[in-house]
This record gives sequence, structure tokens and C-alpha cells, in this order.
Amino acid sequence: MLNISGIDNGYVIDHIKAGKSMDIYNYLKLGQLDCQVAIIKNASSSKMGKKDIIKVQGEMNLDLDILGFVDNHITVNVIRDGKIVEKKNPRLPEKVTNVIRCKNPRCITSVERGLPQIFRLTDRHTKTYRCIYCEEKFSSK
Repeated sequence: MLNISGIDNGYVIDHIKAGKSMDIYNYLKLGQLDCQVAIIKNASSSKMGKKDIIKVQGEMNLDLDILGFVDNHITVNVIRDGKIVEKKNPRLPEKVTNVIRCKNPRCITSVERGLPQIFRLTDRHTKTYRCIYCEEKFSSK
């Protein structure tokens, strides 16, 4: 049995679909933080079979929209003084900014540097987003 010690203050991002923890690590730029980050991949789960878990010791700006975009079944536990003080359940966001890039070479975002990459949710069932500038489709499913 693997044992990763608890954290005093920070976050436990739980119920991540197995294999998605590195996407979250990169999207949230956890590698740039000056604190402890533990990634547990393929942990046993009675509900999910296998899951990933990320533990972050310390404060950070946690973007729930990114978490909801990657996997809207994630649970975020906020830890203070070694105890869970809040549970958050990110939802599929209506809009994501600078998370995905438009692949359309004719899109204005390909020409204009510094223009934000903004996608709007167009189909909740298929998790489909479209670029607000050119309507290029992106499916996160």
C-alpha cells in the first residue's frame, strides 16, 4: 500500500480520470510553484477503478474552470491546519481563455500575437467548444 503523507495547508485534487493528472499539472503550471506537489497516478478507486490524485502543499491560485474543462468530475479538497475545510466540484465552464489554442491557420489568433484564445461551450453533452473568432471546433471528450 502506497502512503503519501497528508498536507497542512493546500489542496487535494481528487477523482481525476486516470492519466489526466499531467494535463492538470501543465494547465495549472504546477511546475512553476515553489511548493511541494505530489502526483499519484492510477490509484485504486472503488468508484472509478483507477484514478489520479494531485496534492499541493501551499497556497496557489486554483483555476476551477481549467479543472472543469479537463475533467468535470474532479473533487477539490481545501486543506487548512491538516483538515478539509471546503470541498469544491468544478463544472464544465461556459468559456475557457488561453487553455486551448485554435488550430485554424486562418484564424485571427494565428496572425495577431497576444490575442487571447477564447473558446465558448457550444454542446455540453459532447463537451464541444468553438473559437469565438472563427468558430473552429474543439472537443474535449
